[in-house]
Amino acid sequence: MKSQVQQKPTEAELEILQILWKFGAATVRSVNDRLNESKKVGYTTTLKIMQIMFDKGLLSRDEEKRSHVYRAEVREQEIQGLLLDKFLHSAFGGSAMKLVMQALGNHRASKDEISEIRKLLDELEGDKK
Repeated sequence: MKSQVQQKPTEAELEILQILWKFGAATVRSVNDRLNESKKVGYTTTLKIMQIMFDKGLLSRDEEKRSHVYRAEVREQEIQGLLLDKFLHSAFGGSAMKLVMQALGNHRASKDEISEIRKLLDELEGDKK
């Protein structure tokens, strides 16, 4: 997989990436069928988006068989980091504290989530000592 994403994926591209991250390599038909579980998307629309994603380097394509098989060329964590960085800077002025406070204030965290957050904070504090 490539290590540097040049531009953030569009919303439609992100939906396709999420399918490929969850289910692995797939044909356009398979991706389109999964997209149609939640909304109506035409096959040719899915095909065009995936061709654009291939051109951008977001997807790779195995052309050995009649039906091309596509796979994600970017890691989920890489895209999440890119999107979070852009969101953090545009919506919260770069303040991670404001983002976390807003997220925790708008969402009731479970005991397990709070435990994981504490563990992460402990690790971050240990790195600074």
